Amino acid sequence: MMIKEIADKYIMKTYSRFSKTFIKGEGVYLFDENGNKYLDFTAGIAVNALGYGNKNVIDAACNQMNKLFHTSNLYYTEPMTELAQKLVNKSCFDKVFFANSGAEANEAAFKLARKYGFLKKEHICSNYGAGDARRVCTCSKIISMKNSFHGRTLATLTLTGQSKYQKGFSPLVSDILYAEFNNLKSVESLIDNTVCAIFVEPIQGEGGLLPANADFLKGLREICDKYGILLIFDEVQTGIGRTGELFCYQNYGVEPDVLTLAKGLGGGLPIGACLAKDFVAECFNPGDHASTFGGNPVACACSNAVLDEITDMNLLLKIKENGCHLMEKLTSLKCPNIQDVRGVGLMIGVEFDIEVKDVIQKCLDRGLLIIGAGKNVLRFVPPLIISKYEIDKGISILEEVLSAL
Repeated sequence: MMIKEIADKYIMKTYSRFSKTFIKGEGVYLFDENGNKYLDFTAGIAVNALGYGNKNVIDAACNQMNKLFHTSNLYYTEPMTELAQKLVNKSCFDKVFFANSGAEANEAAFKLARKYGFLKKEHICSNYGAGDARRVCTCSKIISMKNSFHGRTLATLTLTGQSKYQKGFSPLVSDILYAEFNNLKSVESLIDNTVCAIFVEPIQGEGGLLPANADFLKGLREICDKYGILLIFDEVQTGIGRTGELFCYQNYGVEPDVLTLAKGLGGGLPIGACLAKDFVAECFNPGDHASTFGGNPVACACSNAVLDEITDMNLLLKIKENGCHLMEKLTSLKCPNIQDVRGVGLMIGVEFDIEVKDVIQKCLDRGLLIIGAGKNVLRFVPPLIISKYEIDKGISILEEVLSAL
């Protein structure tokens, strides 16, 4: 039996997979079981930041596996400690919680926000008496954005402002409100003393590669400062160099109180992280949250290598430069079905007035891997090491496909 047939027999059908089985990767290319070569513009959905076969990442994994696979978080390990220090030193945050995925990182941020709101309510009750306590009976509401995506656990599914993902999983988590992305008045209309946090992606990924307006994020920061509300950035997809800065918030000059990471952080190994400033991080006490595999030594060793590569190779400047090149190539495409091209760095979306499913399949047939973000947006999130030559090669394949529409 072929791998596909065996997989379909034994694996739950939670994905609509393409009929390809990949067995090897090199640089920005993947190879299937028949030896066919594919130029990868997907990077495992923005995960394989350094592409395939990076020697430093492989060496880091092998060296750590030869020393220690796992201990549990009842003890300290060097790779986890080193990674936490690097993330803090390269950001505006003070503390880190490690998990295994973006959804888990967002789950941690969700719980941290709720705990912050609980302690905020307790403070008001203890300082102002029973009358005021009744006015602030809860401080648990979280504002998320319509068209957002934050994960598939029950809490993060509720945060996700797209009903198509929520169908069949009711009742969802309570006290989640939805505002219009890039509409500050929509957010302001939901603010009261029961709101503890605002959750937002600097660039909506699954929602169609929609960047936030700078004024919108600055406005959110002002609202949060005024009302004592946490500002939480979901940078699961935008973080770790994807937009030309190590963290996307650095493009906007707006500091959140909490930030979540995953995808590119491990360069291909599963890891997630929730970063927070001290005044928020101190809300968590032992037992409030945990993850058995969070901060796994091998995953953290790889993440350390990824961060070192991105900074030591001066890769961020190349990402900006090649991102501009990719944007120029995409905006110059002569296709009447293209409605918009938008994005930052190597995270760009091309919106069509038709569904892009057939475009994706035809590119695959010609050796180019590309994915969608919704029904009518092509998503370009190649490995961060991609060159102009490889960008041109991929766009040439795309042009060939689009010319036949």
